[in-house]
Amino acid sequence: MNRKLKEGSIAKVKSINYKNEASKRLIDMGITTNSHIVIKKIAPFGDPYIIEIRNYQLALRKKDLNALELEIVN
Repeated sequence: MNRKLKEGSIAKVKSINYKNEASKRLIDMGITTNSHIVIKKIAPFGDPYIIEIRNYQLALRKKDLNALELEIVN
């Protein structure tokens, strides 16, 4: 996961690490390669992240986001 993620950041999913145990769950939730996610909110201690993807919001743990290789768009 890119450590530059801040509230309001938009990131493109470049790839998914299929060795991570959360990868199948992330795909089932609609997080796929080339999709864009928006970081809506980050909890005070940095875990979880509230993201928006495909017009709905998810709360994801940092370790689950580590399964994604992200490219910051803005």
